[in-house]
Amino acid sequence: MVIKNHKFLFALATMVGTVVGVGIFGIPFALSQSGFFVGVFYLVFIGLFVLFIHLAYLEIILRTNESHRLVGYASKYLGRGAKKLATLVVLVEYYGSLLAYVIIGGEFLGLIFSRWLNLPDFFWSLLFFALGAAAIFLGLKTVARSEFFMTALLLFVMGLLAFKGGSGVALENLLTFDASKFFLPYGIILFSLAGSVAVPEVRQIMIGEERKIKKAVVWGTIIPAVIYFVFAWVVLGVSGAETSREAIKGLIPFLGPEVILIGAVFGILAIFTSFTVLGLNLKRVYQLDWRLKKNISFLLACAVPLVLFLAGLKNFILIIGFLGVVAGGLDSILTVLIYLRAKKQGDRRPEFSLKWGRLWAGLAILLFSLGIIYQFVYWVG
Repeated sequence: MVIKNHKFLFALATMVGTVVGVGIFGIPFALSQSGFFVGVFYLVFIGLFVLFIHLAYLEIILRTNESHRLVGYASKYLGRGAKKLATLVVLVEYYGSLLAYVIIGGEFLGLIFSRWLNLPDFFWSLLFFALGAAAIFLGLKTVARSEFFMTALLLFVMGLLAFKGGSGVALENLLTFDASKFFLPYGIILFSLAGSVAVPEVRQIMIGEERKIKKAVVWGTIIPAVIYFVFAWVVLGVSGAETSREAIKGLIPFLGPEVILIGAVFGILAIFTSFTVLGLNLKRVYQLDWRLKKNISFLLACAVPLVLFLAGLKNFILIIGFLGVVAGGLDSILTVLIYLRAKKQGDRRPEFSLKWGRLWAGLAILLFSLGIIYQFVYWVG
């Protein structure tokens, strides 16, 4: 009954909670290197294309009678070869993201509770994983309800952090610029804004109210961009050149130790909501697209990131850097290609259709392709 009466709010919370994840903590450092207004440019520019990807994915879903995820839609509209490629991209993207959340989630839990229990981050990461896996196992309704309240609390903590640090923002810290590092924020911001994984969940939540889904997806993409802007403005404006790579520790000399607790709480809220929806979506890829049983799908979705973590893969900065540009770019290109085919071969009339869709599709393919090429050139160089 609660879900039925508040579908839009739960859908919006799911979208926002999924998008706002671990990438937010890399944004201030990237902007401290390139310049604050470079970051603002990317938030707007990349944000427009990410919004197009989210809406294109929604239109794919609304044009298709069967319920799938990206892998299933690739198979239906592009063939078996595309299904295999989509599976590879999705697995790399999802498992890498879940691994990154486990790593940084443990660090934030440690910051919060280490004053009472002085345990290593390894233990806290395992606890974070256990809580997230439990939420994934319980399913969509439990996740949607928890995300509604956790996203509301996330926004409250963000406002508290802005209030705490707003008076300490120095204008000169926001006016720096380094042209040689102009492209540095690209991958981080793309990774931070991408939230296609939440779109099918939003559609499931709003069954019977399909005409309001577009509004939920649009605001669910805009609100995270605004959160990133405020967070970067506070952190970079206060700490300037002293901005740390994870954003929070660099604030201690300026705002005091108590900011650790506020920032860590914000971090847990941002990461946990993303972890649960991402894991739930991966479980449904196995269930809906590969026809595996529920319990097997759950084990496959949750066991792999745990095994990777236990194997020693713990550098989340390298992980999200790769995921943002390469995996995220390939995911977006596949979505665009599926969208173009679904417009011709879809088997139901959608509740909305994007204007200038083919033009945006061409520009998106160009943008994400150039981003992937640039990333490989950068690695080689």
